[in-house]
Amino acid sequence: MARKASLFLRALAERSRVILARVGQAAVRHLSSQVAVASQSAASPLHSAAAQVVPTRNFLNLLTPLIARRIQYRENRTIGYSVEQIYSIVANIEQYQQFVPWCRKSKVTKGRSGNVRALLEIGFPPLVERYVSEVSVIPNQQIRAVCTDGSLFSHLETLWRFTSDLGSQSDSCNVAFYVTFEFKSLMHSQLATVFLDEVVKQMVGAFEKRAATLHGPCVHSLETTSTASTSSRAA
Repeated sequence: MARKASLFLRALAERSRVILARVGQAAVRHLSSQVAVASQSAASPLHSAAAQVVPTRNFLNLLTPLIARRIQYRENRTIGYSVEQIYSIVANIEQYQQFVPWCRKSKVTKGRSGNVRALLEIGFPPLVERYVSEVSVIPNQQIRAVCTDGSLFSHLETLWRFTSDLGSQSDSCNVAFYVTFEFKSLMHSQLATVFLDEVVKQMVGAFEKRAATLHGPCVHSLETTSTASTSSRAA
């Protein structure tokens, strides 16, 4: 028993050493960037001595970025299925774990007429996180979800809008998908691009594939447009 305890303590100490080393590296990189900014400001004749302010943070805040990045993404796609078919798939949150990229669990924890409370768990290495969203709907027109509880996002909002494609076949519809998100921690912020590419940009395609599974393949030539942008604000 004493030998097992000793091995456990040794492993715990080694794990702590690795974590502290990573935190130290992040702190050094952060401080180095601030020194570079201060040096550039001092060398410029356009800045007076009174105007040269170098941001300072204590050690506990070194892992929080000075500038928070909020990423916005929108996609418009014409899909060869009816509004009712696509809307029903997006609204069926409990089925997300079967086909939505990296969604491991999906559960409606509270249901009301017109809006629900949904618990989702996403997991792609090294992230495995749960969060709760308040979901409001306008049947066959719009679905909006806003993250209200979770350790991963400081902001997450998604919006789906559905309209009939009157200029084409009656069984086609236009889907507009909007999402904005911002991570809470610096570590997670470094994964923003991965989250955008591996989760957000795959979202509409995942629901279209789900429609093909449930209703058969569509036969129409369809169009897709998408844009992504990043805005910054003081943390």
